[in-house]
Amino acid sequence: MDSVQVETAASPILEISQIVTPTTTLVPSKKPVFCISKDGIRTSLRASTLDAILATVFGITTGGILLSNFLVELDASPVVFGMLSSIPMLVNLIQPLGAYLSERTTSRFRYALGIYGTARLVWLILAIAIAVFSWGGISSQQLVLMTLLIVLATHLLGGLGCASWMSWLAMIVPRRLRGRYFGIRNSAVSLTNLICLPLAGLVVSHWYGGNIQGYGVVLLIGVVFGIVSISCQYFKVDINPQLQNSLGSTSIKNTNELVSLPNTSIWKNYNFLILLIYISLWMFAVHLSAPFFNLYMLDTLGIDVSWVTLYGSLQAGANLLMMIWWGKLADRVGNLPILIFVGIMVGLTPILWLGINANQLDIWLWLPLLHILAGVTWAAIDLCNNNLQLAIAPIKNQSIYFAIAAAVAGGSGALGTTIGSVIAQFAIWDGLLGLFALSGLLRLAALVPLFFVQEPGR
Repeated sequence: MDSVQVETAASPILEISQIVTPTTTLVPSKKPVFCISKDGIRTSLRASTLDAILATVFGITTGGILLSNFLVELDASPVVFGMLSSIPMLVNLIQPLGAYLSERTTSRFRYALGIYGTARLVWLILAIAIAVFSWGGISSQQLVLMTLLIVLATHLLGGLGCASWMSWLAMIVPRRLRGRYFGIRNSAVSLTNLICLPLAGLVVSHWYGGNIQGYGVVLLIGVVFGIVSISCQYFKVDINPQLQNSLGSTSIKNTNELVSLPNTSIWKNYNFLILLIYISLWMFAVHLSAPFFNLYMLDTLGIDVSWVTLYGSLQAGANLLMMIWWGKLADRVGNLPILIFVGIMVGLTPILWLGINANQLDIWLWLPLLHILAGVTWAAIDLCNNNLQLAIAPIKNQSIYFAIAAAVAGGSGALGTTIGSVIAQFAIWDGLLGLFALSGLLRLAALVPLFFVQEPGR
């Protein structure tokens, strides 16, 4: 089995002892060396963490529970919820084009600024539309359609930038710190969710003009945070994709080792291809039911949005507490064992929803416990899936690998959501409950390809 046995995130590309300024330089020699200073790494990681925190506030207001509740208030159908979830995944099919374009630029920062700055400003249109709706200028169905169009536009732009951003971060974070750093970074994101999500939910549910107006106010605040988060990227060490690709088949110095990077074709990298099979099956199984848990609580069970946001905060809290621990464990034992073990628990979780109702016991005990379990398990899944991709993708044309993985994940996830929305809409197999059971079984089956993946360096 062909595999690229290199450290791809940053450890083979960082020589922190040669320069003292946070710049990217190419040392003229027969074997080029890509250098980032120690201070540059530290500043970049801090800026990336702050960027993630501020972007989380933006994400809270433009997706998840708050956006779902906004659409429930507008009497949107289950098909709309399916589309809302499938759009972000389906537009991942454009990521290879984004990777292709980004590799022909000379600055990761300028590329990200143009892409994500525009994507976040687009949400101002929805805030204005909500104000017009409150004055009776447009109908609820028109507002639903406009929301879907804005989600489509902003995620299309995001799809053009995601692979480049991930490659940028992969070049900055040293491999030996990868688990711990992403654990800390994701914990900061979870803490932000823990604090901001219930506050936003309270604002929406108690706004004097109603939930829809309240969401418009929260959305406007979120866009401001999103714009500020982009400015944090200015303090990260910029990477020139042209320079990065020139190192794809050269020897690259590390503080501890010298690694030779083979120029392996994507379609001959069987380790990567098996990973793609796992990603496609996993994303299909997960997103078959993922968009409909909030709908089940808000619509079927009739639970108030403030309770649902509280459950989201409990999930974020559990994620916060476990993320750093999962990161340290991944550095010690690898990502694959964690993905398999925790994946089994994630596969069983949807089945546990089958007995949930709107009685007091479920509202006060079982729903909180289910969300805490989700926070603990998804902390591991998200972290280790990300780290495994970073480990397998080589340096040369790295963003292309990330883009292909994202396109496969997006296409299969969108297919799962589409099928799930049809099952929910027409009450096939007992509607949402049958959907949850089917999703759980398929999640367990999706773990099989992981047994054939080889994690580089392990």
